[in-house]
Amino acid sequence: MLPWFKDQFPVYLAPMAGVTDVTFRTICKELGADVMVTEFVSAEGIIRQDDRTRKYTTFHDEQRPVGIQLFGGDGERLGEAAKKIIDWKQPDFIDINYGCPVNKVVSKNGGSSLLKCCDSVRSVAAGVVKAVGDQVPVTAKIRTGWDEQTRNALEVCDILQSEGIQAIAIHGRTRAQAYRGEADWNIIDAAARSVDIPIIGNGDISSGADLKKRMEETAVSGVMIGRAAMQYPWVFKEAKHYLQTGQDLPAIPVKERWELIVRHCRLAVDSDRYGGERHTIMAMRSRLMAYCKGFHGAKPLRQKLCKVESIAEVEDLAALYMEHFPMDITAAEARSPQFEDALNNMTQ
Repeated sequence: MLPWFKDQFPVYLAPMAGVTDVTFRTICKELGADVMVTEFVSAEGIIRQDDRTRKYTTFHDEQRPVGIQLFGGDGERLGEAAKKIIDWKQPDFIDINYGCPVNKVVSKNGGSSLLKCCDSVRSVAAGVVKAVGDQVPVTAKIRTGWDEQTRNALEVCDILQSEGIQAIAIHGRTRAQAYRGEADWNIIDAAARSVDIPIIGNGDISSGADLKKRMEETAVSGVMIGRAAMQYPWVFKEAKHYLQTGQDLPAIPVKERWELIVRHCRLAVDSDRYGGERHTIMAMRSRLMAYCKGFHGAKPLRQKLCKVESIAEVEDLAALYMEHFPMDITAAEARSPQFEDALNNMTQ
């Protein structure tokens, strides 16, 4: 058994390309996430020892347990890459990506394209387990299937278990769905009941009530939170509090939310993950806009955030926002023409 499943119901931070970098993982760990998984990493990039690819594998000991997720279509090459990663980083586990729906991964026979052929599922798992399974646990992340006609999660889980995979995270959508529609927790539950290894449920977990429902009504051994954490990383802290008390924590004040946004920017610049300050802040624009979802005056604010190039600009926007919206306010008070005018008058 993986030790983080012993006597607890772990909450994972889902691996998300361009999101769950070393900085965001630090923040989510502080806010209560139990298990980390890196952004997916190209096995071929690791084998070529590409410096940019290697950056994706960076983590701090404070983030443990942490796994490094690999993608690719050749089990032997994935195994070779896993060996190199273990030599470099000593992660707590290696995770295989069978779930990514994006075309640039699928077109290379990686991610969810593997779900179309159970022989491919088997050969990839076998290659990685043979290479490193005696050193670290190997886990996997899948979807419920390629499309509506090939929902084969139960068969895939059986294959993965037989090849030595020690835990499986299931996103409750097919590749064809991408992130549309509702996650199918009936399939996740059925898969959890069909195998002996831990199944981690993923999809539409955005509150403590959601987590408790899946914990009580399905056979999963843990859950994984992705998009909700992108917008609101306090979801881990709040969900755990709800599990312990049955009560929701008070909403995070807008001042504290801005403080975290600015801190994230500073940590990201210090990490040198994306280069200098300008490149880092430009890379973070989509992250900043996600953080501000649901803010009063969010639309004009996002229009500014999509152009920022420095920490100072983010700090100026935070100060301006707090000047006009110093506390949580009612929906009737939400629109502030003065705030929009102030935004429009800011120096580009």
